[in-house]
Amino acid sequence: MYEFLDKINGPADLKRLSVEELEKLCAEVRDYMVECCSHNPGHLASSLGAVELIVGYHYVFDSPSDKIVFDVGHQAYAHKILTGRREAFASMRTRDGISGFPRREESGYDAFGVGHSSTSVSAALGLAEAARIKGSAEKVTALIGDGALTGGMAFEGLNNAGASNADLLVILNDNNQSIDHNRGALHNYLLRITTSNHYNIVKERVWRLLGDRSLRRFIQRWVRSFKSWLVKKTGGDLFESLGFRYFGPIDGNDIHQVVETLTKLRSMQGPRIVHCLTTKGKGYAPAEADPVTWHAPGRFDHLTGERIISKYPHARYQDVFGKVLLELAEMDDKVIGITPAMSQGCGMNLLAEARPQQFFDVGIEEEHAVTFSAGLAAGGLKPFCNLYSAFSQRAYDQIIHDVALQKLPVVLCFDRAGLAGEDGATHQGVFDLAAYRSIPNTIVSAPKDELELRQLMYTAYRHSTGPFIIRYPRGMGEGAAWEGASFEEYEIGRAETLMEGSDAAVITIGPSAYAAMEAAKSFPGRVGVFNFRFLKPLDTDALTHIAEHYRTIITIEDGTLTGGLYSAVCEHFAACGLKLRVEGIGVRDEFVQQARQSEQREEYGICAAGIEKSLRKVFGE
Repeated sequence: MYEFLDKINGPADLKRLSVEELEKLCAEVRDYMVECCSHNPGHLASSLGAVELIVGYHYVFDSPSDKIVFDVGHQAYAHKILTGRREAFASMRTRDGISGFPRREESGYDAFGVGHSSTSVSAALGLAEAARIKGSAEKVTALIGDGALTGGMAFEGLNNAGASNADLLVILNDNNQSIDHNRGALHNYLLRITTSNHYNIVKERVWRLLGDRSLRRFIQRWVRSFKSWLVKKTGGDLFESLGFRYFGPIDGNDIHQVVETLTKLRSMQGPRIVHCLTTKGKGYAPAEADPVTWHAPGRFDHLTGERIISKYPHARYQDVFGKVLLELAEMDDKVIGITPAMSQGCGMNLLAEARPQQFFDVGIEEEHAVTFSAGLAAGGLKPFCNLYSAFSQRAYDQIIHDVALQKLPVVLCFDRAGLAGEDGATHQGVFDLAAYRSIPNTIVSAPKDELELRQLMYTAYRHSTGPFIIRYPRGMGEGAAWEGASFEEYEIGRAETLMEGSDAAVITIGPSAYAAMEAAKSFPGRVGVFNFRFLKPLDTDALTHIAEHYRTIITIEDGTLTGGLYSAVCEHFAACGLKLRVEGIGVRDEFVQQARQSEQREEYGICAAGIEKSLRKVFGE
């Protein structure tokens, strides 16, 4: 039971509280957030740091008529809790539960859907201009932070907004972190203007001389004023030059400062930005001490902070990638790893620690990551650029124009490909097979297990013309022995026969090969299973063999049926004038909703039981 939180069913209830009571409410929101996320994992540290900003916003503004657009949607947990979804928050990120990110379909308080970064200013500007055109008095705010300001699209939005004279407020949540540690000149700039030598020398000298608490409180107030003046004088120029009025920095974890500042800024017009300094993981000691790990900590004991570490019987694909990349980098100092702020998530932290001279974290900038990799390749190096599959879509243009068109040997490793689980529609990596199959000069591959990932990475390392895409799923591998295995270069475009049969052929790409072999056991001697490691180039010799020996074909892919393996096989047979029965198992023409990966695979039949069901259907059983 919570003294204040239990009475908050919407933002209007906040306005009945005093600012002092809001301070207690913030503590209750954090406690509830920690308790829920301890057994239903989510993105915790970012939302803990943004509590006062969100509570203060809903206290001052009149949502949902006033609109707030979040950047990096995992900052929005307090927003969900305070906007009529307090009880539903316990079911967040589960099947049929609420999303872990803002979704317009979910609530009228979610003004704009978001699953990735750097979009808030552009979207908020659009909402602000729509309000102006309609003659509405609604206020529009963008809450950007957690590394999102490093993304190029954020600057495109700021540049346009500053020149537009739009009635737009931008709250910069400067927590000195993204998912991993922030990188780049902008981060260093913001860090520099808030850590001035002049300010810190004064602070440290005065602090050593003071012991009295009342004097310290007085000095703290003075220091905040001095710091604000110093940063505005030396740092606000960046935003002022873009046409924004700059305010701050303020303590974004001080609800009194937040409410006072937002109240003043609400009545102003034009583009304005308030710079708020917050602590990622605020209010929960383990998250404050290690915000990178506690960005998404998994399950944990909320009382002790002890994480409940899942024990995997097999290696995760991201760990295999990280270790193999390090092996290749040790073999050849021309091998370079590039990641857009996901070094731990993709396993590249191993390379960063062991051989930092061969590693680049470019920040949350997928487009830049790809073109930067293209430049490295043009300079004679061998870049391995790791992107989460869903986020590779942001760099589609760069992959075409800067890599494929120039036939540059960039290895593009797409982590979290296929059905990705609880993060919902924005994070499913189901479009990559269809998206990249159409690009000339491009190889598209997917390993069936850990060993094939190792060998495909080596094959890509040996390749010298055009982009080489390797896509692999989130989570645990299949248990194939891979560590210490001798490197083997695969023949590009060559499929693997796993078993032959008499009636139906199952063509797979990726780890679904194992589910297909399991399903085939129910039909002894009748089902052939073929592992197409490469979607492009397609093994047409294998397809000719299959067409000659099987009357029915089933394709399996953890991606969209439209444009993927199913489409490629059908197109080939149609071009050859062959009339064969081809059935496809994969993702229907729809966005995949949140659920556990196992639940998603059952939903689309990409599991042994689903494949067996499809085989019985084609056999008329």
